[in-house]
Amino acid sequence: MNLIEMKNGTRAAIKGLPEGEAAQRLEALGLRGGKIIEKISCMPFGGPVTVLLDGRQFAISHGIAEHIEIEAENIG
Repeated sequence: MNLIEMKNGTRAAIKGLPEGEAAQRLEALGLRGGKIIEKISCMPFGGPVTVLLDGRQFAISHGIAEHIEIEAENIG
């Protein structure tokens, strides 16, 4: 399952990130395998996805969010 498919308001563990420069930028924001994130919202028509990680809220482009793999089960 990827970040786009995740329901708003749910939490899940990051399972995998895209490769290359995108992964480096995400890791600089604190996104790493095993970290728990909460999906706040997803804008329509390919807009950004807003997530909460370690008390910080930020937006990730739709194209990158499609390549962020998460654990399918809900963390809580």
